[in-house]
Amino acid sequence: MDLRFLGGAREVGRSAVLVNDRLLLDFGMLADDPPRFPVETPEPDAVVVSHGHLDHVGALPALLSGDARPTVHWTPPTRELALTLARDTLKLHGGTLACPFTETDVKRLTQVSETHGYRESFEAAGHDVTLFDAGHIPGSAHVLVDDGDTRLLYTGDFHTHDQRLVSGTTARPDADVVVCESTYSDVEHEARATVEDRFVESVETTLWEGGTVVVPAFAIGRTQEMLLVCAANDIPCYVDGMGKDVTRMLLRHSGFVRDADALQRAKSHARFVTGRDGQRTRITDQQAAIVTTSGMLSGGPAMTYIPAIRANPTNTITMTGYQVEGTPGRDLLETGSAEIDGRRMPVSAGVERYDFSAHADRDGLLEFLDAYRDVTVLVNHGDRCGAFADELRGDGYDASAPRIGESHVV
Repeated sequence: MDLRFLGGAREVGRSAVLVNDRLLLDFGMLADDPPRFPVETPEPDAVVVSHGHLDHVGALPALLSGDARPTVHWTPPTRELALTLARDTLKLHGGTLACPFTETDVKRLTQVSETHGYRESFEAAGHDVTLFDAGHIPGSAHVLVDDGDTRLLYTGDFHTHDQRLVSGTTARPDADVVVCESTYSDVEHEARATVEDRFVESVETTLWEGGTVVVPAFAIGRTQEMLLVCAANDIPCYVDGMGKDVTRMLLRHSGFVRDADALQRAKSHARFVTGRDGQRTRITDQQAAIVTTSGMLSGGPAMTYIPAIRANPTNTITMTGYQVEGTPGRDLLETGSAEIDGRRMPVSAGVERYDFSAHADRDGLLEFLDAYRDVTVLVNHGDRCGAFADELRGDGYDASAPRIGESHVV
């Protein structure tokens, strides 16, 4: 089996792995300024998408900009999430270099789509493929690819512990080669219950003191997780941004969430912001949590809420996700100020970070890989892939970390 790493090798973002020059696994973008895309736009016979996050699916419609029409395989939630992200990218960047596809390409994507459930094998570009629940977000999948000689397990992003929204992965299918994500290979997550308790205590204290809490959150996965936490603890909350539509969509695919009834209750508990008639300005004076995109403060309704609440030390901003270097969210955590809509803004409100990660931490990665001690492990999707591969080799694994553009015969 021949593997070419077109993105996602020794970095987080623009994941893309080409198998035997025929089957493409993911085709994402790296949300930089300007955005970065895989180093090559191949013409595969088929594509399998692991899950619906921008760094794994953001450039997908560009594969359809020419004459090629590869079939795209994914779970039903991943299909809907990918289309939502593509339309949002068009709205924000259509007609610029930041968007490598057109509305026509997005329409074509709906025509070549084939959806599959977990553990249902199917044929793609001459390969036998099976998807397994990866426990990252609803619809996320490990991808098992068998070309008749070699069985490749592409982990995608995964989590081994339960979240409120989805259960942790338990799948360990037999494989000869594992391409494994390593986002948190040097981090040990706090117990989720402990993180939740600290978050709830902080929010309740802020509201009791008369303040407002802004909760920047990724629209896909994190927003729903925070709504579930707020509902379980009777915290009054609003939800704004793309996360509203994603929440409604996930309820249509209830078989891909851990507890559909709990998610429905969380949706009913939250108040959905319409953005009409100055509603956002009024909400910033409410004693409530405002769960809103963007999770890294790089756009979305957060651009209204943060400036409105930043000057009052009674208020709190709770960052709930990974902040990429160079983003306003990372800036805020490190300096206490952030550039919002072109203006550098000092923030007097409290700024806190909570680790609600949907990725396996170091212990989770090692626990997962323990089932693959006798196979080849290729480490990708991380800032320290080489170091983690070295550590695995020191523990007896046949491990290495491919570089962007490299081919590996396995």
